[in-house]
Amino acid sequence: MSANEQQKTDRQVKVTLTRSLLGRPEKHRRVARALGLTKTNHTVVHYDTAVIRGMITKISHLLTVETA
Repeated sequence: MSANEQQKTDRQVKVTLTRSLLGRPEKHRRVARALGLTKTNHTVVHYDTAVIRGMITKISHLLTVETA
């Protein structure tokens, strides 16, 4: 097993972009794009890893997060 596979868990999180990216700093837009969020009300599902949690924390004021 590689280090990346060891970090994966069976838990997943559903992330929805609920606020617009207009007028937000470029760093916030880049984080949203890295999560796969492009439009308002767009939803993606990711494994619950430390990297994803950090990205969610960075722009938590723009997101809604649920367990999948």
